[in-house]
Amino acid sequence: MKRYHNILCPTNFSDYCNLAIERAMDLAEQYGASLTLLHVIDYFPEEIPNDMIGPEDEDPKKYLERRAGETLHQLAASLGLKDIRLETRFSSRSAKHEISHFAEEISADLIVLASHAQHGITALLGSTAGGVIHIAPCDVLVVRAGQ
Repeated sequence: MKRYHNILCPTNFSDYCNLAIERAMDLAEQYGASLTLLHVIDYFPEEIPNDMIGPEDEDPKKYLERRAGETLHQLAASLGLKDIRLETRFSSRSAKHEISHFAEEISADLIVLASHAQHGITALLGSTAGGVIHIAPCDVLVVRAGQ
């Protein structure tokens, strides 16, 4: 069986992603692998929750980056994660492209990500997980919602 050395786990901070992070943590511990948590921010996303809109006197990009960094640190601390890499990336492309590009950049040999079990037109057009499966430079483990 292949040994993994560098595991990437993207998150959008949802409960589904937390399940994937737990699976990635287990695998990293089992293989003695490094673990990187990644959060991708659409550069000026169109649909942004009100609590993510920054103050008028702060650069929106820096505000989103700071908030994402703080949330990544809080998440890592709540899960007891130490000695892991936390990364926030802005992308003008889709998250699936940024995740795959970042995986190649850090020489990840496994991406662990969540599937939100989408149905209907979203499932037909493809989800982030589905897109990553098709373009990733390495193995991909998809943790299904509710599993």
